Amino acid sequence: MEKRWDCCSKDKNGTMAEQRLQKILAAAGVASRRKCEELIVSGVVRVNRRVVDQLPAFADAGKDVITVNGRKVFSAAKVYYLLNKPKGVICTNSDPQGRRKAIDLIPAAERIFCVGRLDVDTTGLIILTNDSELANLLTHPRYELSKTYVVRVQGAAAGEMVEKLKGGIWLAEGKTARASVKILRRGPKESLIEVTIHQGLNRQIRRMLARVGLRVKSLKRTHIGKITDRGIKVGRFRRLSEAEVAYLKKVRRGRTSNGVRKRSKDGRS
Repeated sequence: MEKRWDCCSKDKNGTMAEQRLQKILAAAGVASRRKCEELIVSGVVRVNRRVVDQLPAFADAGKDVITVNGRKVFSAAKVYYLLNKPKGVICTNSDPQGRRKAIDLIPAAERIFCVGRLDVDTTGLIILTNDSELANLLTHPRYELSKTYVVRVQGAAAGEMVEKLKGGIWLAEGKTARASVKILRRGPKESLIEVTIHQGLNRQIRRMLARVGLRVKSLKRTHIGKITDRGIKVGRFRRLSEAEVAYLKKVRRGRTSNGVRKRSKDGRS
């Protein structure tokens, strides 16, 4: 019988030196964290030649030899891209319908994925990375980067509609947090509105506007916090700068500047 890895080992000081094994595998680009959990339980993962097939499991990526199906796992360098997503492109890493994916637009050697999602009919900014830790932080319900959208709606957007949107709209999940709303252009047949939110509910902007009687004709995300779409054409991408990555990582320390909002202990905005 093969020996099993002691998943709860400690260093010489008696403190935990390891990370969760599925987190290490996901960060190395093996698969999503959930899929890595399945790989572990199936018995194809070894740490220092010993089979790991139970969760929770821990390892030290800097010291331990980790293999999946006999292949050694190396920690991939972290990469960060900003994509101006076109309409018709989806934000998942697999699609049974064979539609074009956001990851197909970026020729990255690493296994990257979208941080959050944009609807298939929504265009604009989305971050793609292989840094699962940062992605989890940016999508955590406690800390949310502000996200700004420019929306083209049918008909004239009235002032009372804007006030309702600013105060929060009741959806199935509850009342939305306060939003920043500006009318950029108003006409009898069509209006242009800028909306900034701090949440990430499913199809939130479209549902909020529908509640006040406005039908969305087009929706574009123009800002993620202070990061803008300036200079990036639809369908194109660029790497995030070191300063931009550092700015995003401020969420980890709970700082509240330039579009990062920290919520209170009771969960209120």
